[in-house]
Amino acid sequence: MARTSAEPNADVMTFRIPPALKTAFAEVARQEEKPVGALLRELIRECVKQKERREFEAEARRECVEINAAARDPNSDEAAVMRELDADLEEFSKEWK
Repeated sequence: MARTSAEPNADVMTFRIPPALKTAFAEVARQEEKPVGALLRELIRECVKQKERREFEAEARRECVEINAAARDPNSDEAAVMRELDADLEEFSKEWK
């Protein structure tokens, strides 16, 4: 890939886009007062960020399911923690009455 002088470590991407979409996108960039390239970089960064967020959320859900399953075992550490939390909540609720 070719390098650009504006960003020394940046690669140049070349891709095809239908003329009507190019015109519409250029109009969006004009309305936002941004160069087309800057707006494209912004969109690419946001796309990557969204993918990373989805991966993070999927891993968090997986871990929650795993911990939830472990908490159902009365002999697990997770179940012991849940019993402690329940006892603490019970104690706090008595103080609020």
